[in-house]
Amino acid sequence: MEKRIAVIGIIVENRDSVEKLNSLLHEFGDCIVGRMGLPYKERNLSIVSIAVDAQQDVIAELSGKIGRLDGISVKTAYSNKIFND
Repeated sequence: MEKRIAVIGIIVENRDSVEKLNSLLHEFGDCIVGRMGLPYKERNLSIVSIAVDAQQDVIAELSGKIGRLDGISVKTAYSNKIFND
């Protein structure tokens, strides 16, 4: 099973979507290595960074589901190294 490390960057502009975002992160919790959230009150948004270790299709699935949430933007950066677990 080939796995990769990735960082998912999330910008939350619609606070009404936070509950759905947290639910998705809980659903994919087994592959999340760490999470950092920063409220940016001056701009009325939040910045979330998620480090994940999973198969590329799982990472893409999580990113895609996050990106379909209203008022949330997402970008994913993958490591070049592939791990065979």
